[in-house]
This record gives sequence, structure tokens and C-alpha cells, in this order.
Amino acid sequence: MARTRNPKIFASIAGDLYRELGMQEAFLQFKALEAWDGVVGPAIARVTSVERFTDGCLFVRVRNASWRMELNYRKGDIARQLNDVLEKPLVREIIFR
Repeated sequence: MARTRNPKIFASIAGDLYRELGMQEAFLQFKALEAWDGVVGPAIARVTSVERFTDGCLFVRVRNASWRMELNYRKGDIARQLNDVLEKPLVREIIFR
């Protein structure tokens, strides 16, 4: 493999690499996890941590019960915003724990 003088940032080629390897859905799941903080904003990001994304279900740990209740009211909007970022309806359910 020849060296190039213009190295590329991995993130800029990751999508193509995952597509070629047949891992497009895994890449989109990772992208959803990565987009969480930007979608929910800094206040909610401080009290939550995304645990995993499996079979369309996003599992999120919430610091306390009052925030969990609030987020359960907002989960439809959050799921829609995440799917907008992904440009695909990948997030079917968000489970707050």
C-alpha cells in the first residue's frame, strides 16, 4: 500500500469502510450513540449515559427518577430527532433506566 501525503481522518472514511464490510447498521447504531448529547442538549446529557443500542432499542441510564419521568414524556421527540440525524428510522424505542 502506497503512502499518501494527505492523510485522512478516520471518521471521514468510516462510513464507506463500514458499508464495504457490510456493517452499515452497526455504523448507524454507533452514530446514534454519538449523536445523543447533541440531540438532548447539555442539561440532559449530564444526567444520562447511553448504555447500548440493540435491535432498535436504545438503553439509557438516568441519574434519578425525576429525570427518568421527564425523559419518558419526551422519548418520542428524542427518537424522532435521533432518526432525523441518522436519516433512517433506526431508533424504535428508548428505554430509560
